[in-house]
Amino acid sequence: MAVRQGLDTETVLQAAIEIADVQGIEQVTLAALAAKLNVKTPSLYNHIKGLPDLRRLMSQRSLQDIKAAMVDAVIGKSGEEALLAAGFAYVNFARNQPGLYDAMAALPDLEDPQVKEAGTQVVMFILRLLASYSLSEEDALHVVRGFRSIVHGFSSLEMKNGFRMGLERDESLRRLLTTYLRGLSVTS
Repeated sequence: MAVRQGLDTETVLQAAIEIADVQGIEQVTLAALAAKLNVKTPSLYNHIKGLPDLRRLMSQRSLQDIKAAMVDAVIGKSGEEALLAAGFAYVNFARNQPGLYDAMAALPDLEDPQVKEAGTQVVMFILRLLASYSLSEEDALHVVRGFRSIVHGFSSLEMKNGFRMGLERDESLRRLLTTYLRGLSVTS
């Protein structure tokens, strides 16, 4: 079977991300993807193993991109300032790429080695940001879990239009993260 010139796994993945970000993750189907790429659905199998494989690739990319966004945001910062920047980068990622974020939030296969490694890299990055707090390994992992719960919860509520009051959302996020992070100073 001939492979369409210029079509590769990355092109297929990017097209799926565009569909997800504009129409929602549930609209990412092989038929929709084939239509967007102007190919027949069976042609996609030259580049992906099917919809579960595509979802896995999207989840892995989301984790990689969210880590990259946090890394960029913390350059030149440390301590609480770095953690605030990482939290805002996380939420802004969800704002700017809602479909890709949903792909990460769904985590289709937690045991997939590539998805697992991408997730581990996010956790390790946040653990490095927490180094100045002198927490035990277990305490630091609990803090990472709490941090993720805050930014994921905030992102999820915002994406579902859960904040309808006329308050500035970034100010709410700043206060939420600051309160959480200042609590770490008391416990460390």
